Amino acid sequence: MSILFTQARIGSLEIPNRIVRSATAERLADDAGVPLPKLATLLAELAHGGTGLIIIGHMYVSTCGKAHPGMTGIADDSAIDPLRFVVDAVHNEGGLVAAQLNHAGMKAAPDVAAPSAPSDVHPPLAARPATRLSALQIHAIIASFARAAERAVAAGFDAIQIHSAHGYLGSQFLSPRTNQRTDAWGGSPSSRMRFLQETCREVRNVVGPDYPLLIKLGMVDQLDGGLQLEGSLSLVEQLADFGIDGLEISGGISQGRSLNIRTVCEEAEEAYFREFAHRARERTDLPILLVGGLRSRPVMEDVLKTGDADFISLCRPLICEPDLPRRFENRLQLRSSCVSGNRCWPEQASDMGISCKCLSRPPKEVS
Repeated sequence: MSILFTQARIGSLEIPNRIVRSATAERLADDAGVPLPKLATLLAELAHGGTGLIIIGHMYVSTCGKAHPGMTGIADDSAIDPLRFVVDAVHNEGGLVAAQLNHAGMKAAPDVAAPSAPSDVHPPLAARPATRLSALQIHAIIASFARAAERAVAAGFDAIQIHSAHGYLGSQFLSPRTNQRTDAWGGSPSSRMRFLQETCREVRNVVGPDYPLLIKLGMVDQLDGGLQLEGSLSLVEQLADFGIDGLEISGGISQGRSLNIRTVCEEAEEAYFREFAHRARERTDLPILLVGGLRSRPVMEDVLKTGDADFISLCRPLICEPDLPRRFENRLQLRSSCVSGNRCWPEQASDMGISCKCLSRPPKEVS
């Protein structure tokens, strides 16, 4: 049996295989953040297609942290029943689903609230000027993560993931470029970690000691003066003490060239965050999830066999082929049909819903 289809655990959660759907912004909620029925259908299709763990696209924990139109909300108790409908759709297909909690910070949607950040941030680093958060505002945001976690548990999610990657607020606190504070929330590596540490602690307090808690961590920024690998590795060493059960490796703040979404045509271009995972493995015993350009079954198996990661996280391939895990397991193909055309998301803000809009090459059949 391929290692891809062996069981593994993240904390108390037993997952039937090593394939994870990395949180992907589905843009399938109404203006109030209520998920549309199509979201439940999409995630149920992924569960039916064999994905071991589905991480729902990022959900805003407070309205001031909404990143874009169509983003699902988990900012008040009215979210619980609609999200329970989504969770039940996944469970009815025998799947597992985790809630990803997020706050946009300086990337907040322009029609929702003025963007904020650990420090004042100006274009071109941010699309619009972002104002410095007060200590009271920081505590309020941390509390909103905890309350959102309570709602996720009430809705029946099997795990929670805290988003601290891709330039959202968690990334902004970790980055020396966007966090230039000199108080208890910045000024040193340990102080820049404080927001994440207290968020993890508060979430852990409300979900209890045995509930699976993950983090998505941007390991490196792609800008001058940003977070560097050694700084994130120091954080990785402490994640277990923060109450974290699993670590998903990704990129941080990107400016100019794409850091987190790249064109992948050949096996040599796959797993572009693998070195980060390899270095993180030297610092932690936590299960590691690796995302970033993984397309072919042989590369995925090699990542797992070498121990660089324990799970393979996929985004664009599962937009293109939601049944890809089943196709891999049944040896119907060895590589995703995804051509990395990056036409997965709506081209206009008024449009909603992810879908593959590229002409995919035929899957490679196995003789």
